Amino acid sequence: MPTATVHLVRHGEVHNPDGILYGRLPEFHLSELGQEMAERVAAHFAKRRNDGAEIVHLVASPLTRAQETAAPTARALGLTVVTDERIIEAENRFEGMAQVARQLRHPRHWKSLHNPFKPSWGEPYQVQVTRVMEAVHEARQKALEAAGGKDAEAIMVSHQLPIWVARLAAERKRLWHDPRQRRCTLTSVTSLYFDDDVLTGVRYEEPCADLLPGAANIPGA
Repeated sequence: MPTATVHLVRHGEVHNPDGILYGRLPEFHLSELGQEMAERVAAHFAKRRNDGAEIVHLVASPLTRAQETAAPTARALGLTVVTDERIIEAENRFEGMAQVARQLRHPRHWKSLHNPFKPSWGEPYQVQVTRVMEAVHEARQKALEAAGGKDAEAIMVSHQLPIWVARLAAERKRLWHDPRQRRCTLTSVTSLYFDDDVLTGVRYEEPCADLLPGAANIPGA
């Protein structure tokens, strides 16, 4: 049986001068640096294809920043971006709030912080894992079909938290965590390897590592 790889790519840096936790809010576009990151990750996958990888399927979250990150890869690989709601950002009741860390010190928000294991302030981690992995398996199958019996690869452009909890689940680790410790930087690539429908491994790469110092990065955004 052919094998499949699904690459989960986080979007690039967003233009967000007010430091808003933008969540699912519309029309948050990539910054100039974010656009550079998107071009860099496109070159990363173009090189991978030139080295022999059958990258045949491209999916993105419906949010603007994910669509803009996927666009250069679509051009570089000659693929059409398929939009999938299942890999959208997590729900978060603090969405739209600026300077979140400072504001959460106010007692009016404490009732939303009582259960970090769920978490109580947003979409449960397990719900995110379920929807993302459903999308991953569909992308895996579509890539195999498009490759016509060869080993195949798919790319999915999503968001930090859904990617991170999917990785934790893939590695059989607990889902609750410190948001400041997520290993899922801007335009990072978390690759899931499958033999038939069995997950056999996880790999993490940062094609834009040299662009990260100084980039705006709000946990949960």
